[in-house]
Amino acid sequence: MDLRQIEYFLAVVDNGGVTRAAAQLRVAQPSLSQAVRKLEKDLGVELFHRVGRGLVLAPAGEALVGPARTILREVGAAENAVRDVGAMRGGRIDVASLSDLSSDPLSVWVAKFRHQYPDIRFHVEERDETTDVVSLVKSGACELGILALPLPAEELVGEELIDQQLVLVCPPGTDARWPDPVPIEQLSGVPFVMSGRGTATRDFIERSLRLHGVEPDVAVEVRQRGAVLPIVLAGGGVSIVALRSGLDAILRGGVVRELSPRLTRKMGVVHRPGRITEASTEFLVCARASFEEFAQSVAGYMADGLSLVEAGRLTREEGDRRLREDNVRASMIHRQLQ
Repeated sequence: MDLRQIEYFLAVVDNGGVTRAAAQLRVAQPSLSQAVRKLEKDLGVELFHRVGRGLVLAPAGEALVGPARTILREVGAAENAVRDVGAMRGGRIDVASLSDLSSDPLSVWVAKFRHQYPDIRFHVEERDETTDVVSLVKSGACELGILALPLPAEELVGEELIDQQLVLVCPPGTDARWPDPVPIEQLSGVPFVMSGRGTATRDFIERSLRLHGVEPDVAVEVRQRGAVLPIVLAGGGVSIVALRSGLDAILRGGVVRELSPRLTRKMGVVHRPGRITEASTEFLVCARASFEEFAQSVAGYMADGLSLVEAGRLTREEGDRRLREDNVRASMIHRQLQ
């Protein structure tokens, strides 16, 4: 088994077949097919089932995906250590994340990192269960896992990243009903819109409410987390979401309130023991810096007497304005270089 065979194997997996994989790699399709067959022969197992004119991963192939990605990452890290130390001129970061954390804060971190390092590619795997995220990291299929605390310690290295503030989102036009902040005890009997049972986020919210004597009344249960806010904004109930998601709801007329006492969820990252790639190391540095910048700005506004939600809104507007200005400057530079 050589590196080229591993690369070809993963290309077939990622592209869903030989034809698209050959086009991506810019190699002849027969050469790619021959390399895959030789890999199967060398290993003495069938990696793909041939179904009609297509390929479907066999159990042995599924078992190879994680280790194969790890091998290529290690080789890439070794090459970068020799040729491009600190240059960040390429590479890919594979991240597994709890589903709700992929929209906030992971999506923000990825976007900001790629703005700074446009040659870095990302592959994000979303899972509802902590155990599934951990499995992806343990197998090597993903290098980093973004989770809520407590972090699993067995076989992995974990560290705390940030404290994520959660807020209450209510339908448009209900401003008069909700004080600011909303005492959690007042949520008794209030209809909630929540994600499916057994997800990490729902478990945390239900556990937090019960600690304050509130038995959540789940009026709408939806498997797709992306449907929660639209249902709330259409009048289907209230929900508890991350602050940034709440700020998105404000743009659509939603009523967003801080909770009392504040509801905070700690987040962290896990990875396998040993050195992680330089790209992933820098990504975590940038993620922390991004959050600290946001948190410090919010704290500054709150010191002037603004609420958490209003401070978050103004901070978000500042960030969006700076991003627009950066994009305009980048566009002007690009045009000058053409």
